[in-house]
Order: sequence, then structure tokens, then C-alpha cells
Amino acid sequence: LNPWDVMLCVSGTAIACENALVVAIICYSPSLRTPMFVLVGSLATADLLAGLGLILNFVFQYVIRSETVSLLTVGFLVASFAASVSSLLAITVDRYLSLYNALTYYSERTVLCIHTMLAGAWGVSLCLGLLPVLGWNCLHDRTSCSVVRPLTKSNVTLLSASFFLIFLIMLHLYIEICKIVCRHAHQIALQQHFLTASHYVTTKKGVSTLAIILGTFGASWLPFAIYCVVGDPDYPSVYTYATLLPATYNSMINPIIYAYRNQEIQRSMWVLFCGCFQAKVSFRSRSPSDV
Repeated sequence: LNPWDVMLCVSGTAIACENALVVAIICYSPSLRTPMFVLVGSLATADLLAGLGLILNFVFQYVIRSETVSLLTVGFLVASFAASVSSLLAITVDRYLSLYNALTYYSERTVLCIHTMLAGAWGVSLCLGLLPVLGWNCLHDRTSCSVVRPLTKSNVTLLSASFFLIFLIMLHLYIEICKIVCRHAHQIALQQHFLTASHYVTTKKGVSTLAIILGTFGASWLPFAIYCVVGDPDYPSVYTYATLLPATYNSMINPIIYAYRNQEIQRSMWVLFCGCFQAKVSFRSRSPSDV
């Protein structure tokens, strides 16, 4: 057994378990039907499928050796991870809209916008996953292989370019969110006729949280995306594994950042596991604009 494959399988198992719990909580709780939780559910579903894909890839690699199965598994992984990244972009857009259009956020137009974004994200992700299955692979032309077999160099270049574009859009939106948060905090402080210490603490906390979110996303995926562009298939496979494994960790961290920190989900989790809710435990509902 390749130890890297084992680590990817273990990573996939952890990802699947974490995100399956999030999906179960959102499906179990009727109160979690707002646009924000729909997006979190989409992210958790995509990461759940990605975790299952890593497990299936390990099983089929060592149990069922077939080119067809290999293509299906790789396509499944591409579609799942693409849906995960796209869902992160949708969450970023939602947070921006909840601040930029705060007065009209809770409207049918917002719900329609969220559903349209998700439909587009999953549709594009499915198309990207089908490309290797429909013939964009290097099974019959080894010279066109990329660092991720059986994907071609042009295929991984397209995927990497799509990631860089999404990363830049998220970076721009989070910068705008930081500006809005700082401006709102400053306006509140001016209305109170003085700048309090809490003003700086709140602003610093919000900016730090956004930096952690974007930094985690970039640190997880950027090495792999860059290596897919500059890497050569003749390089040792350890380089591919060493950059791919951190990318999978993003799907492991997503539930912690976007789900388990949310107090509505914490309350639903309490009810799901305990079957009752103790009124003495205080929970504060978080708005979509909370960072």
C-alpha cells in the first residue's frame, strides 16, 4: 500500500464523517432553511461527496483496477471538489450581499439569487467532472498526461485557471466586506460621539476572521493549483501527493469554519444528540453577515 493513498483515504473518511453530520443537522432541523444554511448545506454536501470520492478512489485503486472505473472516480472527485470551491464562492457572495443590500436581503429576490447561484455552481461542476469521462483524458496518449493522471495538461490547466479566478473574486469580495464592516463600525462609534475600545476590537476581530477564512482556503488549494500548471508528469508522484493532501484538508476545515461555529447549528446538534434542549443554555442567533 502506498502510504500517501492511505492518508488520502483517512482524510476522505474524516471529511465524509464531518460533513455527513452537517448535512444531517440541516436536513433534520426545519429552522435551518434560510439562504445562509442552504449554502452551508451545499458546501457540506459537496465536501461529503469529495470525501466519499477519496474513499472510493482508494478502494477501486487496490481492489478493482479498471480504466473506466478510474475515469469515473476521477470525474467524481473533480465534480465534488469543484462544487465545494464553487459553494465557497457562493457563500462569499451571500455574505457580501447581506452587508451591501442589508435592507433587501431577506426577500424572495435573494432566495432566487441563491438558488440560481447554486444551480449554476453545481451545473458547471458536473460539466467539469464529465470532461474526463467524455474523452478529455490521456489514457490513449501518455504524452498529454498531467501530474494528475488520467487528466490531460490542458484539463488541469483549465481547472487551475478556474480556481485562480474564483480565488481572485473571493479576495476582492472579502476586501469589500472588510471595508463595509469597518465603515459600519466607525459609523456606529460616531453615533455614540466617541470611538470606544470595543469599536477597534470588533473591527479587528471581523477582519481577522475574514483573513483566516481566505488564508485557509488559499493555503489549502494554491500549492496544488500552482503545481498542476508548472509540474511535469515525469516528476516524482510524491510532489503531487504532497500538494493534493493539503487541498483535501480544506474540506475537513470547512465544517468547522462555516457550520460548527454557528450557534443555530450548535443548538440543532444539541437537540439531535440529546433529544431535548435545556433552556438555561444560551445561544445567540447569527446573521448571514456575521464573519
